Order: sequence, then C-alpha cells, then structure tokens
Amino acid sequence: MSQETQARIGWIGAGRMGAAMARRLLAAGHDVAVYNRTRAKAEALIADGATVVDRPADLADRDVVYTMVSTGADLHAVLFGEGGLFAAGAGPRLLVDSSTVDPDEGEAIRTEVTARGTRMLAAPVSGNAKVIDAGRLTIVTSGPREVHDEVESQLQAIGRAVTYVGEGERARLVKICHNLFLGVVTQSLAEITVLAQKGGISRADFLAFLNDSVLGSTFTKYKTPAFVNLDLTPTFTPVLLRKDFDLGLAAGRRLDAPMPVAALVHQLVSAAVGEGHVSEDFAVLLELQARAAGLTLEPEDAAVSDGLS
Repeated sequence: MSQETQARIGWIGAGRMGAAMARRLLAAGHDVAVYNRTRAKAEALIADGATVVDRPADLADRDVVYTMVSTGADLHAVLFGEGGLFAAGAGPRLLVDSSTVDPDEGEAIRTEVTARGTRMLAAPVSGNAKVIDAGRLTIVTSGPREVHDEVESQLQAIGRAVTYVGEGERARLVKICHNLFLGVVTQSLAEITVLAQKGGISRADFLAFLNDSVLGSTFTKYKTPAFVNLDLTPTFTPVLLRKDFDLGLAAGRRLDAPMPVAALVHQLVSAAVGEGHVSEDFAVLLELQARAAGLTLEPEDAAVSDGLS
C-alpha cells in the first residue's frame, strides 16, 4: 500500500458538496476524520466509515486536511478562529482547499498557512452532489506542483478529472470564470426555453431537441428535469451564485477585462435574491424569465433524464 493511500485525512465541511466528496474518499478506503459546524451532518458519514471530531483543531495532527466551506470568512474561521485547525499554531503537513474564494483572499490565507509550516493546494471543483455521486466531478488545482502530485490519486478518487494550472491561486480564478459561465448559460437557457414555450412548444420537447444537438451539453441535460418539472431542490442557490458573480466582476475590474453579459446576469441573479429566492436552486431563473414574459409555469410531469445515470 502506498504512503498516500495510508495518509490520515481530515475533512472540514460536510454540507451537500463536502459530504459527497468525503464519502468518495471513504469508499476508496481512506482513513477520514470529519468536522462540520452542524455536527449531525458529519455524523451522517459515520456509516460510511468516517470518524467525527468536535473541532477543526482536532484534525491538526492529520497528514492532509481538506476544506470545503461556503465563503472566505468561513474558511478563515475554521482555520484560524477559536478551535480552528491552526489554533495551537502548527497544523497538518498539507492543506487542500476546495472552497470558492477570491484569489486575493486565497493568497492571504496561503501566506498564513505557509507561515505555520503547512503547504497548501487550492482545489476548487465543478459539479454538485449528484455529479459527485455519479463520479463526474472535475477538479482544478494550483499551488506547489509536488503537493498536487502527492494528493492527485486522492483527488482522482473524488472526481473523474484533475487539472493542474500552475502556482499560487490560479485555480481560484479558473473556478470563478467557470461559475460566471454557469450563470450566463443558465440565464440564456431560461430565455430560449421561455421563447419556445410562448410559441406553443413544450419545455420537454424543446430541451430534448437541444440536448441532442451540437449545443447540448452535460449541463443542459442535467438541468432539464428542473426546467421541465420545476423541481427546485437546491444544488446551488442564487445566493451562492451571486457571491461568485461578485468575485468574478471584481476580478474583471482588477484585470481590466470587461464582461458586459456577465454584468447583466449579475443584476438578474441579484433580483432573484432580492425577491426572496435564497434557498431554491438557481434554476429559479427560469421562473423569473417566464414571469417577465407573461407566463405562469406549471410542471410538465414528463419523464426526462438528467444525463447522469
């Protein structure tokens, strides 16, 4: 058994994404101890073989610790706050962070982590819990190449593809660009689906055609059940999407890269949040677009595939 396979792994953050990712490491036979602010979410992984700890600090003696939390403030808290991973000063040998944070914020955290003797890899991901369960998550990494190489097989147990993009926080920018595209594509998909329905075409028929065309994608197929049957069980909320648009537009200003389309979609996502759509899936953009077009949507109750199974 390789040294990496024998590594003692810590995991911080057992929300929808974090729990699904940690579960794949457990299924691959890794020794994983988990912390989550709401302990019950971590305890749900005990049946998969995880152990649960009371504080992030309890993971400081692990070989490598993964973090998957919602915001930069959350990340800073679990690392450096009371009972945080580095509360006693020293921490694990390696830290792999999959949170979506601003590159500048990530660099500041990297500096603090490095000063405590830990080497850090940024490893944001593309997908959601269902995508993870289907083995189709993709991961982008940046930081020391040797750290990437050491944990690569662990990352491959979590997702189907791992792309290394260089030193520092480059992976953060890749993930931000990804989520800007995610929002723009979803808004565009909402607009054309509403246009087709106003012309008398069912959403199921329109999306069946689109998904089989050159413009169909894993994502359009995945969002088809939500668009057709209006199941807005959250995979990613408008609040989180707005946060990523905030980060992306800030990066655009910093790098002098104009993004007029993204700026417009940012306003539409912000309007969704302002109307109280904070806990549904971001596919709620379809309903807002329909209302703007004078349509009241109803579930079509059609048997459609998400393309994952």
